[in-house]
Amino acid sequence: MPEDWRWDQSLFRGSAGYYEQGRLPYAPGYADRLAEVLGLDGRGRLLDVGCGPGTVTVPFAGHFAEAVGMDPDPGMLVVAGRRADSLGVRNVTWVEARAEDLPRGLGTFRVVVFAQSFHWTDRDRVAATVLRMLEPGGWIVHLSDLKTPRADPAPLPHPAPPYDRIAALTREYLGDVRRAGQGVLVHGTPCGEREVLARAGFAGLSRLVVPSGAVVERSEDDVVAWGFSRSDMAPHLFGERMGDFERDLREVLREASPDGVFAEQLPDTEILYGHRPAQP
Repeated sequence: MPEDWRWDQSLFRGSAGYYEQGRLPYAPGYADRLAEVLGLDGRGRLLDVGCGPGTVTVPFAGHFAEAVGMDPDPGMLVVAGRRADSLGVRNVTWVEARAEDLPRGLGTFRVVVFAQSFHWTDRDRVAATVLRMLEPGGWIVHLSDLKTPRADPAPLPHPAPPYDRIAALTREYLGDVRRAGQGVLVHGTPCGEREVLARAGFAGLSRLVVPSGAVVERSEDDVVAWGFSRSDMAPHLFGERMGDFERDLREVLREASPDGVFAEQLPDTEILYGHRPAQP
């Protein structure tokens, strides 16, 4: 991570309850497509590092005999457990820990996944540890939304959420530098995951894009929840001014769409994966 940021327990404090409503889903069928590519057959173990509210752990767990979802935020794990229970997923164990705490006696895994969480870790250290935790031939998987703009975006039946104006309002309240827990991210989110994994010794690094493209409607409440689900807009950052910020945020949204209905096209899901070599 950048030198001016260090993880602390407040990073996503208060955000867990907003995730399910606020965050856009990954591409439909991504878990089955990934299972096909990796040759999963219901055996072995899954570790989801930085699992949040179980967004990936729960739909992916059915491809394994056992799954472990790990996150340092206890609120996230509460929401994740409720999600699993509501969907009848019984083969998941939830562990409160940071990626830097690995291996933590968790054993060996067939797949270790990071879904938009790897950038919050000491990546070289964590990648090297994960390599040792995988069975020979086991896989590391990095999931994220595809950031490349679409060449042919779909027409939207309602206004898109005014993300630029939301960002401007957030800066009015929190300053020009992106907040993250008790620190700041002057240099933004790090990238270059392929190079990090290659340095750690992973082989066969490949990229898979699972298309989505669906256009979804979003309510005013959905967009507000999206904001409060983010580390740089987490409720605790606003302190006593949270109510004022939400009031002003809703005013911005109503100016953009008086009837409170928005639309946006779901991003494709980008997956980087590689395996532990069978021989050292």
